[in-house]
Amino acid sequence: MKKTMTKETMLAHLGRKVATENRIINTPVFHASTITHKTLESWENRNRDLYRDMAYGRYGTPTSFALQETMAELEGGDRALLYPSGMAAIAASILAYVNAGDHILVCDVVYAPTRKYCDSVLVKAGVETTYFAPGIGAGIAELIRPNTKLVYVESPGTHTFEIQDIPAIAEAAHKAGCVVLHDNTWATPLYFDSFNKGVDVSIHAATKYVVGHSDAMLGIVVTKNEHFAPLSAVTSAMGYCVAPDDAYLGLRGLRTMSVRLKQHHKNGLAVAEWLEKRPEVSRVLHPALPGNPHHALWKRDFTGASGLFGVVLKEAPKPALAAMIEGLDLFSIGASWGGYESLITTCYPPRSVEAWNPEGPLLRLHIGLEDPADIIADLEAGFDRLNKLKAAA
Repeated sequence: MKKTMTKETMLAHLGRKVATENRIINTPVFHASTITHKTLESWENRNRDLYRDMAYGRYGTPTSFALQETMAELEGGDRALLYPSGMAAIAASILAYVNAGDHILVCDVVYAPTRKYCDSVLVKAGVETTYFAPGIGAGIAELIRPNTKLVYVESPGTHTFEIQDIPAIAEAAHKAGCVVLHDNTWATPLYFDSFNKGVDVSIHAATKYVVGHSDAMLGIVVTKNEHFAPLSAVTSAMGYCVAPDDAYLGLRGLRTMSVRLKQHHKNGLAVAEWLEKRPEVSRVLHPALPGNPHHALWKRDFTGASGLFGVVLKEAPKPALAAMIEGLDLFSIGASWGGYESLITTCYPPRSVEAWNPEGPLLRLHIGLEDPADIIADLEAGFDRLNKLKAAA
């Protein structure tokens, strides 16, 4: 692709080489396990680096290669690998750069399963984890030890949506020889430019906005060439692979990701601004709101926001909260996010560095592609139910 093309244009054209060679639009689904060879020389020199060359179904097919190449170029990296879930991508990425006796630094606001992996799996492998406050910035240098090999950030943070100063963290980490990993699921490559901000390994739960339709599990990791070999080795040794149908759904989702994210941004911000004015709300945790304490960092480093954010309500009894949520028409209660539908859940963030003591219940909202006026009307009716039961309590 020409360097002057925007990412929106790239999304419509990348990863289609196999398709265009056959005069069709979409890259087909290649189902394969055994890949045959015509000569002994070809067999003995087959490429097993999980990238581009057909060797065995687990190492990839033209469908998965197309998705890998699209994500790598979209994010400005050199290579990408696919995983059967976002958590698989996280696990492989961390494990790739550590050995027994090493130490890593992980932001205190990470995805809870990432914390569980560090505390239950890595510790058994002899890798120690220290958690750091999301606002640490360049101060992370004080936590780096001689055996610290990796710094893991997630901006914004899960549930509470703090923005971290990734360029400052990365600068300090690189001075000490550490690799910087970032979970870029919330912003996607469209709204956060990982590699120009100092990130070495960008991780995506592509189940969310890449797939975009709540019907496939998928993880993607993008790296520069210098960090690819350890990741490829761990991925191959652990047997990770992605079904070609899921890779196809990832490719299909990417084609519309830019228009979907623009609408998620617009809808999410409209609902967040409305919630800020509600008497039942203590605070809205959305970094794109001008009054948010992390807004300046968000504005500096991001070019947009997704539809996911948090809302802290004022104190409310559980039955009133249940009545509010269970009676919603447009919101479903469920894990994950990033699809076209609106979701709502209660959250209880695990913290080990800074205590999380909210004024009332914390809700996580994913604002979908419905008309924001309808979403607001649904939430308004929900607050009416909450207030009635709260008054009767």
